[in-house]
Amino acid sequence: MPLSKSLLVDSAMILALILIGVVSYKLSPLLIPKADVTVYSDLGCDLQRGACRALLPQGGRLRFSLMPRPIPVSAPLEMLVELEGAMADKVTVDFAGISMNMGFNRPSLTPAGSGKFAGQTTLPVCITGRMTWQATVLVETGRTRIAVPFRFEAGH
Repeated sequence: MPLSKSLLVDSAMILALILIGVVSYKLSPLLIPKADVTVYSDLGCDLQRGACRALLPQGGRLRFSLMPRPIPVSAPLEMLVELEGAMADKVTVDFAGISMNMGFNRPSLTPAGSGKFAGQTTLPVCITGRMTWQATVLVETGRTRIAVPFRFEAGH
């Protein structure tokens, strides 16, 4: 009898581990932005000074800006993505700390007409003061997801 109880407990543990693995695999796209194409912004771009631009596949252009400047932490931050020569079904911006995990922060932007998408977020305070961030603009068009990463510093 003790052998069958031990076998049942072991089977339940193996089943729980498999279930955790499946759930983690299914939820991973929420935590890690997946992209079909990654393009990069102009060299020397500084979101603290103004909007940054990137050329998209198929000849379109993307312009991304954050306001106010200097970019604050723990205060509302306005985001604007402008597309020229490209269409998008959905635009989100994934904010990630470069040297420290600052949690999940991926707001969706709302269509604002004429190829513009706008939204608002707040960056959390980093205990070390200044923080290098990466804001990855994710443009979904049809079945393609284009990622455009931008780096900037924010904080004291």
